[in-house]
Amino acid sequence: MKIQGLQKMTLLDFPEHVACTVFLGGCDFRCPFCHNYELVERPSLSYPDDPMRDKDLDSGLEGITQEQFMDFLTKRRGLLDGVAITGGEPCLRKDLPEFIATIRDAGFLVKLDTNGNHPDMLGNLLRQNLVNFVSMDIKNSPEKYAETAGLMAIDIDPIKESISLLINGDIPYEFRTTVMSKFHEDRDFHEIGKLIKGAKKYFIQPFIDRDTVPDHSLEAPPLEDMRRFRDIASEYVEFVGLRGID
Repeated sequence: MKIQGLQKMTLLDFPEHVACTVFLGGCDFRCPFCHNYELVERPSLSYPDDPMRDKDLDSGLEGITQEQFMDFLTKRRGLLDGVAITGGEPCLRKDLPEFIATIRDAGFLVKLDTNGNHPDMLGNLLRQNLVNFVSMDIKNSPEKYAETAGLMAIDIDPIKESISLLINGDIPYEFRTTVMSKFHEDRDFHEIGKLIKGAKKYFIQPFIDRDTVPDHSLEAPPLEDMRRFRDIASEYVEFVGLRGID
């Protein structure tokens, strides 16, 4: 496994745990608000016809090897509880189960970030009890999903299957949506609520601009809109929180 980036310690990425975060390259989405867009291989190409999708997913960043990362983890035993794996989209990596198993065998917990578009891989990880926590992005209501994810079109069924796997499974999880005035309005949160109805936790977070974001014209909604979106989603989900708001 080629690791494109490493954050050596975080108190935010893995709920209730001290962790490090590893970044894996490659993604099948082209979200215009992505903070890690430099990890997306050949971002000018469009899914689903991206010829790189099943090929080399490394972003071209220097990164570190799996051996170097495991050496780092060994030296942090007793200081770190776990590893948060993000991207890019980690579930594109066919060797992801083996990578996670190596981390777990070393005595660390694993949290996975995913866009939910790969239920076969997610289901495999859940069945093998390889992950301790999953955070899945919900981009928008079904009718706006492709646009918000930067795609020409999308089959929403894999997203629904991943949602079902998490809601009906035994592994702790959360759903989350990054909110932008351009893409989100009240009715979207009714539709998102229906999509994840019965979920235990859902977080809504405002868009934050960074140098790596592809579309700098995007803006977060006002706080009153964020609170209203939370109240709408609360009609469908057990707990809805606002994240990243002072």
